[in-house]
Amino acid sequence: MRLVAQSSPPLWISVAIAFYAFISIGLAEASLGVLLPSILAEYGLTSATITLLFISQICGYILAAITSSLVMARLGLGRLLVLAAGLLTAALLIYALVPTWLLMVLAGPLLGMGIGLIDAGINTTLVQDDRTAHLLGALHGFYGIGAFAGPAIATTLLALGLEWRQVYGVLATLTSLLLVAVFTALLYRYPPLLKDPDPLASAADVQLRRSLRTPIVFLFGAFLLIYVGIEASVSHWAYSVQTIARATPPLWAGYGLSAYWLGLTAGRFLLSYSLRSLGGLRTITLSLGLLIIGLIGWWQQPQSLISLPLIGFALAAIFPTIIWLIPKRLPEGMVPATVGFATSAASVGSALIPAGIGWVASGAGLEVVPLLILPLAIAMGGLHGLLLRSP
Repeated sequence: MRLVAQSSPPLWISVAIAFYAFISIGLAEASLGVLLPSILAEYGLTSATITLLFISQICGYILAAITSSLVMARLGLGRLLVLAAGLLTAALLIYALVPTWLLMVLAGPLLGMGIGLIDAGINTTLVQDDRTAHLLGALHGFYGIGAFAGPAIATTLLALGLEWRQVYGVLATLTSLLLVAVFTALLYRYPPLLKDPDPLASAADVQLRRSLRTPIVFLFGAFLLIYVGIEASVSHWAYSVQTIARATPPLWAGYGLSAYWLGLTAGRFLLSYSLRSLGGLRTITLSLGLLIIGLIGWWQQPQSLISLPLIGFALAAIFPTIIWLIPKRLPEGMVPATVGFATSAASVGSALIPAGIGWVASGAGLEVVPLLILPLAIAMGGLHGLLLRSP
């Protein structure tokens, strides 16, 4: 299944849907950091017990890891996006409407599955086609736009007097636009989103098993698991660190978190230049160095308006560069299963690592969050060394 049409269907429709899909998952994921203190207060939770919300999402992420390449092969990109957008919107609506903490936790797998399918499906589609691979940096840049807008929207709406549930209602409305757009495209039989005859479709399960027997596939997965764990940990906990542990005014803390995502967005739109100038592996090397500097700065300095954008800029290139490297290191038939596994492993990291940091911080204090993230960046450096030595 490819995003690019062979002849008459206009390319901009499929590209716009892909970009808005990534804006949607950025909105859904990044806004949680601003809303966490309100959720903590309403349900009387701690930084340890709130992590049940992150852990609940792991079930959906794992299911996406197992099934994304199979769903893609059997349904095609369009129907996969309808399913994923429906799950994502439903989860946000449940967050907005349910009255109990337990029901909110139970909605976590829907969110995880929706995000995991969108991430894997669109990344796989773009990276497999030479005509669209150059859009990978821009695609992840649009995730950054959503992630930048999410905290800004949440901060502004809270400042205007809305409750956190109403904020989730606004976010659900925004993500539902993706569902409407994809359904409309399928209704009018827009060819790039329809399921094409795929000679590899019948062997998707075979390729998945083959990928899971290949060591470098687990290296890619482990790298992205830690990377997204770091990205999500900063997103989830930076606002609480600044407002609770460092007494930063909420408005400044919220916009500081948006500045983090602004740095990440800027870096991703510069990705194509970086790959042309440095290549993939050198880009990751430079990014990891900047990341460690940014984390040390955030740990040592109470203000976040310099360190958080630097951390975001440092993280920007890593995820799309790893995705870009996958088809260059593996046979074409293994790419969909590998991208699906790696992106879903990344999604597991986005729930598991922030949850672990929350449990530790519940005893040691939120001030230690930057220090807890630093060893993870160093571990990524170790995995990068293994990637440099892999054939």
